[in-house]
Amino acid sequence: MSEVIELTDQNFEQTILEAGMPVLVDFWAPWCAPCRAVAPTIESLAGEYEGRAKIAKLNVDENQGVAQALRIMSIPTVAVFHGEKAVEARVGALPKEQYVEMIDNALNQAQGN
Repeated sequence: MSEVIELTDQNFEQTILEAGMPVLVDFWAPWCAPCRAVAPTIESLAGEYEGRAKIAKLNVDENQGVAQALRIMSIPTVAVFHGEKAVEARVGALPKEQYVEMIDNALNQAQGN
C-alpha cells in the first residue's frame, strides 16, 4: 500500500513539481477534529490511486509558509495540484466520493479528456 507523503515548507514545491501526476494535498492540523475525521479516508486514497496520483498531507501549524502562500484560511482544505498549480480545492470534512471526484477530474484533465 502506498504511503501518504508528509509535505513541509521545504519539500512542498519540489514534491508537487516532480510528481509527474496529480497530487491531492490535505491541509490539516492535529487539533482539528474534522481533519482527524477525514484522515483515514485520505490515507485509503493513497493505496487506491497508487501509480496514478500521489496523496499528501501538510500540517499547517508546522508549515505556515505554504499555508499562507496558498491562502489556506480554513481546515481541512483538500486541494489537487497538477504541475505547479492547484486545479481544484474544497474546504471541510467531505465524503470520500468528493475526494475521488477531485482526483478523477485531475486525471481526466491530464489525459486531455
